[in-house]
Amino acid sequence: MRKEITIVAEQRTLRGKNEARRLRASGSAPAVLYGGGGDSVAVAIKPKEINRILHSKTGHNTIFDIAVTGGETTPVMIVDWQNDPIKEYLLHVDLKRIDLNARIRVKVPVHTAGDPKGVKLQGGLHELITREIEIECLPDEIPEEFVVDVSELMIGQSVRAGDIPLVGSTKLLSPADSVISHVITIKVEAEPVAAEGAAPAAAAEPEVIKKGKKEEEGAAADDKKKPAAEDKKKK
Repeated sequence: MRKEITIVAEQRTLRGKNEARRLRASGSAPAVLYGGGGDSVAVAIKPKEINRILHSKTGHNTIFDIAVTGGETTPVMIVDWQNDPIKEYLLHVDLKRIDLNARIRVKVPVHTAGDPKGVKLQGGLHELITREIEIECLPDEIPEEFVVDVSELMIGQSVRAGDIPLVGSTKLLSPADSVISHVITIKVEAEPVAAEGAAPAAAAEPEVIKKGKKEEEGAAADDKKKPAAEDKKKK
């Protein structure tokens, strides 16, 4: 979705790890602007401005303007970004030029609304299987999200990607039969039932007890042998 946002970027001539570290230390982050039939341009941007877009409702599907100092001003989208796995600060951003008159492919989040009857009345379990679908549309027609009503779902019923209403030039690219959400029966494992008339199985005797009995029996046998041996010695 197009937003009236303009971010200023500084064109940079140096590249490499050392230059990237220098940029981050100064409060900026390295980025690359490419696509749309133009040359690839290395720029530096302010991480706060990019994070504000990523955390908005439209997220990375937001179309905004990038104004390169001493260069072009063009609509772009964030197509890739990297964060530090520990400190979580922005490491790098890929920005793609967008032709507002050309159709593009994007993934849009899907949310559900309502409490399924299969849960309230039948004791089923509602599962969300697919959290986003892929569509093709004009840049100005990218929706923030899709919301599907699941309140009428009973056990065994589902909502599929093909059930989501699309408007304008939007075309579904995800498989139409892919399940968005469904209501299923909660499985309960039954305890084993003994056959009628069968005697209950005897509890197995711990091995350590068996071993102790054998040792005691062996010791008793040895005590019986000792007096006989002593009698032989006396004779």
